[in-house]
Amino acid sequence: MKISRESRKTARRLFRLACDANERLVPARAAEIADRLVAEKPRGFLGTLKEFTRLVRIELSHHRARVVSASPLDAATAAQFAADIQRRFGSHVSLEFAVDPALLGGVRVQVGNDVWDGTLRTRLENLKKQITTP
Repeated sequence: MKISRESRKTARRLFRLACDANERLVPARAAEIADRLVAEKPRGFLGTLKEFTRLVRIELSHHRARVVSASPLDAATAAQFAADIQRRFGSHVSLEFAVDPALLGGVRVQVGNDVWDGTLRTRLENLKKQITTP
């Protein structure tokens, strides 16, 4: 389904209404706006709702950091990651730590669209590409 220009414009306007004075998303306000949009069903509301939820999802991803390691991180290392991420992105970022043994070693950090991949698996895959590419 293609979203019209008017629906995109309306969704951006509604998104700005869902934010506070500091331009931070207020989730309760966003939910209220989405509920009201569904209840009233104005013309083109499906496209507007789709674009609005996309904007909300993008904004929420910027406030969540995911740290994935091959083995569980000790408390000191986890605290250092938390301090570094919050210093770079602000104290509003919530952290989530996960373990994925398939990484073999190293750490992968994702905050919104920013990804830092220092895992052994990625390094080996890159080395394999370099060796096999003529």
